[in-house]
Amino acid sequence: MVAVIKDIINTISAPIYSFSTLLILFCVGFKYYRVVGTKKFGLIALGIFSVLFGLFLSDDNFYKNVTAPDNIPILMLIMSVGFFTWYAIFKAACNDVRIEAGLEPEENTEKERQKVWVWPNLVYIELIAMVAFCAFLIVWGILIPAPLEESANPTWAPNPAKAPWYFLGLQEMLVYFDPWIAGVVLPGLIIIGLILIPYIDPNPKGSGYYTFMQRKLAMFMFLFGWIVLWVYLILIGTFLRGPNWSFFGPFEPWDIHKVTAASNINLSEYFWVLALGTTMPQNIFAREFLGILLLLFYLTVPIIFVTKLWGKELLKKMGAIRYYLTAFLVLGMMSLPIKMYLRWFFNLKYIIAISEFELNL
Repeated sequence: MVAVIKDIINTISAPIYSFSTLLILFCVGFKYYRVVGTKKFGLIALGIFSVLFGLFLSDDNFYKNVTAPDNIPILMLIMSVGFFTWYAIFKAACNDVRIEAGLEPEENTEKERQKVWVWPNLVYIELIAMVAFCAFLIVWGILIPAPLEESANPTWAPNPAKAPWYFLGLQEMLVYFDPWIAGVVLPGLIIIGLILIPYIDPNPKGSGYYTFMQRKLAMFMFLFGWIVLWVYLILIGTFLRGPNWSFFGPFEPWDIHKVTAASNINLSEYFWVLALGTTMPQNIFAREFLGILLLLFYLTVPIIFVTKLWGKELLKKMGAIRYYLTAFLVLGMMSLPIKMYLRWFFNLKYIIAISEFELNL
């Protein structure tokens, strides 16, 4: 029975299932955030996680993976993200109840607005925190050896060769995108988008206090990009990608000889070879015309459709430049899950494959 349960967990941990499950849970949790943002829900979730995590540690493969010296801090970071995200939802739910009752957010009450001096109040707190954290690092350094290896050897590379944890999300993107897209374009859009947030979204509501009710769209898009896309990709790249970047379930041994069938096909091959049963044209534009049309469709039609149905007021409020810039950034973000599903369901490698100019989308 235990082996069957482990096999089931290994199967549903595959990206196609785990990502879909996370996507559904995120949407449901966002809709019912006032249920999620309660102490009762937090305690129940913590209890379930603690019990399951304790049971999982009894498996040798799982224990070896999560307790690797270089994986322990990543596990701590992910747990911290989960807690502080829940805490922000808890504070937002409490404030939304107060706002609906005609009260000010808790952060704007007289008790919260009381000011204290930097010296000595804040400096003492910072000093105590610094000493406590230094003691924690000393104990950590004694109990857990640093994951140091021998000097770099150009004739040998570890398998799997993994980037630092903060780049593992980008490394996981390489499964679905060309390197210049996953390593340059998408990270560039992330950085530019974060820089532009104060300029494209100057809404003062939610400034200085937690709220979901007043900033639903902004909170949804930010948390979707942060939790569902970025943190998830780091989690997959850290714990579930083994030798040769093959997927391994949490209870599956990392076998370097594991063979994964890969039959990735470009859209042009689907159209000309499989659908029409002919050879692909030599002309680049003739060969990739379907992918080019789909790309133009993706960059225009959804914006027009959303604007006519729901976005007229938002367009009027934000102005054309900020509105369409935001729409472009959102489409760029959504290209990742779309491409992931296309790869999983149709083995689609590139929508546009112009290898002559290293232009693969």
